[in-house]
Amino acid sequence: MEQPFDFAVVGAGIAGASLAAGLVTDGRVLLLEAEDQPGYHSTGRSAAFWTESYGGPLVQPLTTASGPFLEAHGLVSPRGALTLARADEKGELDAFVAEFAALGVRVEPLDRAALEARLPGLDRQWVHGAYEPDCTDIDVAGLHQLWLKAARQGGSTLATRARLSGARREAGMWRIETEDGRVFAARVLVNAAGAWADAVAEASGVAPLGIQPMRRTVVQLRMRDPVPADLPLTMGIDGLYYFKPESGRLWLSPHDETPTPACDAAPDELDVAQAIDRFEKVVDWPIAQVERRWAGLRSFAPDRLPVYGFDPAVPSFFWFAGQGGFGIQTAPAAADLALRLLRGLPPGPVDPEPYSPQRFSR
Repeated sequence: MEQPFDFAVVGAGIAGASLAAGLVTDGRVLLLEAEDQPGYHSTGRSAAFWTESYGGPLVQPLTTASGPFLEAHGLVSPRGALTLARADEKGELDAFVAEFAALGVRVEPLDRAALEARLPGLDRQWVHGAYEPDCTDIDVAGLHQLWLKAARQGGSTLATRARLSGARREAGMWRIETEDGRVFAARVLVNAAGAWADAVAEASGVAPLGIQPMRRTVVQLRMRDPVPADLPLTMGIDGLYYFKPESGRLWLSPHDETPTPACDAAPDELDVAQAIDRFEKVVDWPIAQVERRWAGLRSFAPDRLPVYGFDPAVPSFFWFAGQGGFGIQTAPAAADLALRLLRGLPPGPVDPEPYSPQRFSR
């Protein structure tokens, strides 16, 4: 067994990498990754964007607080976000606009003429909309590598092919075993295992929180006509689709959330067909070819908010999980919040209380 670490972080995706990068100034850090390389699952399959309304009003503080970091590091590019509604959905759209405008989010109601100007070929059923000019694309790989590099340069140890098989407390330390027989020791165990978060908890003798992995499908389309590079991220107020341009192609999702065991997710052909059917009801753009299709896992706690904080029953076990479909756009603020909790510091710009695991034991 190696010399004990101060922190063992399970999972080297965006979540784990962000914490490892910060914790290197606080002691020896071990970053455990089950796969051959970090970011294989959710991080590496994200169609990431930063838009303050995505995830709801209780996620918005994390998204908003993450914006300056992403911009300062050159990791975002302008996109804009368009939310569409039918005539019978106007009330829902008006409530959406009012709710986020009250939170300081720039969101502008649009009429049919304004929608057509931003989205040519729009089907006539879409008569109302809202536009968020501050929405951006995120360089996910760049963000992930930024933190992995900082963790490496700070002296952290990255162990790949190191799936946790069990962990237990011994003499004030965690004894951590991996499936390939390696054994490590650490003072604090950080659970940043994404879809495997509950499994890691159970393997460590900690009660699971009901974090459920959900499959999310994305399809890459080659259109018959060129896709405008400045096309906004387009979503429905009903939450049944989104699409955006990507390197001359169109990325489309049916915004599916299919409960699934933690796994190497693969797309279901029914979800692919459903995505295309929904897209064809939005615009009349001919599709030349379905070039790629893939799926990733988005993991949600029962109340759909992330879980950040020490376990109420096992204080040396730290939850950093349940980021849903908004883990990339909230990552900088989430890391700041979690690092403050791990260091015993006062809260920063985002109140940690809504995300505490304590809420499940009240």
